[in-house]
Amino acid sequence: MSELLVKEKEVVIPGEELASGMDYLPSYGTYRDGDRVVAAKLGVINVEGKVIKIFPLSGQYLPKKYDTIIGGVVDVLMSGWRIDTFSPYTAMLPVRDAVMGFVNKGADLTQYFDLGDYVVTKIFNVTSQKLVDVTMKGPGLRKLKGGRIIRVNCNKVPRIIGKGGSMIGLVKQATNCRIIVGQNGLIWIDGEPKDEVDAVNFIKKIENEAHTSGLTEKMKEYLEKTTGKKLTINTESAEDKGDQNEL
Repeated sequence: MSELLVKEKEVVIPGEELASGMDYLPSYGTYRDGDRVVAAKLGVINVEGKVIKIFPLSGQYLPKKYDTIIGGVVDVLMSGWRIDTFSPYTAMLPVRDAVMGFVNKGADLTQYFDLGDYVVTKIFNVTSQKLVDVTMKGPGLRKLKGGRIIRVNCNKVPRIIGKGGSMIGLVKQATNCRIIVGQNGLIWIDGEPKDEVDAVNFIKKIENEAHTSGLTEKMKEYLEKTTGKKLTINTESAEDKGDQNEL
């Protein structure tokens, strides 16, 4: 008979037995050892049906296909731009995947993206040699203007976003800021200066408490008490989907 040996959002360590029996399936951060499912990483348990996975509490971001990230332009080449993905690997943004229309050979590409610019971009290819290609063609992908960018632990991004965008939606309601969360741990915040500072503090609080259970309800209560606003946990708002590129 199969048995789940851990609770949702429980912190586990590598080698810890998570479930016994063959009914439970190992996913990210776990593996099967005989009839057991065992933790391979330090992290927080997530159980969806019979699938067990772990959200790691530490570790560097590694580019994955279809991830939407915030990157910085670090080089302007003849055929495109080199993008810092804030991982061990940079990415190539070809002209054809960044600009609509024809661009003359030898054109000044800094008129589109210059050194120091930040972009919301999507990874569309990662080779076995870790060569990374990104594109600007897709909903919400664009150059960022104004606001501020902060960096958080990329492993905490799923908790900062929340289920269906519920957590980051609360921060948006509380601060009236526009916020985009990159899966590489960079977050863009745009609003009134005081509101931006509040948003940074709220996001840092979520990051620090990402391992705790019931965090969305706790943050809702905290934000309402701090801001005096009545907030709603919304997992399907159009605003979340649009501003966050459905992260």
